[in-house]
Amino acid sequence: MSDGRTAEIMVAEARKAFWVMVGFLALIWAVQVANWASGYSLSYSFGIRPWDVERLPGIVSAPLLHWSWAHIEGNSGPLFIFGFLAAYRGVRRFLGVTGLIAVASGLGSWFTADAATVGAGASGLVFGYFGYVLVRGAFDRHLIDIVIGLVMGLCFAYQFTGLLPAEGIGWQAHVFGFAGGILGGYLFRDRGARSVDKAQGDAPPGGSRPALLKEIEDLGL
Repeated sequence: MSDGRTAEIMVAEARKAFWVMVGFLALIWAVQVANWASGYSLSYSFGIRPWDVERLPGIVSAPLLHWSWAHIEGNSGPLFIFGFLAAYRGVRRFLGVTGLIAVASGLGSWFTADAATVGAGASGLVFGYFGYVLVRGAFDRHLIDIVIGLVMGLCFAYQFTGLLPAEGIGWQAHVFGFAGGILGGYLFRDRGARSVDKAQGDAPPGGSRPALLKEIEDLGL
């Protein structure tokens, strides 16, 4: 496949990723309006209640629900950034990663959180996408993704504090979502990707820097 064709496909996938995240944010904000209007009864009814077998479907619905306007506002920015970065290599793979993160975060919270609590919010997905973006480059061995992972890790280092036990915060969902994202990076790795060493074989002489520039050029940046 020619470099031009590869670049076209990658740009098209990035556009899809953008609109997927716009659509997802529109969905959770629409749900938030209905939730707020009901006095947040939706969060209580469809959130995750640990150790309640009848509430296991809450694993699917809980990421769409929040407890306040401040809650959804705090999640929306990181959700869009990490979600887009997780999706721009391919929306189909992103959907698989999302399912894995939701199950890991939800089940982890269901098994370990206080049985008297009800969990809701997209933060499990946020931490899952964060973990996925951090490690994807290492598993796929795309230089640009390695750089993105390092930059995101440095710029959003404060996110790691959300993995620590804290009163009134569903940190269990954060921890298991993060672990699910890392596992997703391995399970959904690009098995056909060029390694860093192979990439240098068809890149201009001079080591990894030209290969990185070529990756950026392929993305149309």
